[in-house]
Amino acid sequence: MNMTTLFIGGVGMQEVLLIALVVLLFFGGKKIPELMKGLGKGVRSFKEGMNEATKELKDTDEENK
Repeated sequence: MNMTTLFIGGVGMQEVLLIALVVLLFFGGKKIPELMKGLGKGVRSFKEGMNEATKELKDTDEENK
């Protein structure tokens, strides 16, 4: 399988490596894990909020029946 088909918009492996290199140079090796940790917490919080909203909608629908 061609690697360019795996990425959105025809972005190949070379472009991904270039972007990763720029990010590494810009933020440094020590800051990247902290950024990923914060990103993970944000995604987890978003998922919890979505689950809570879905549960509230289901509860509201059951009360209306």
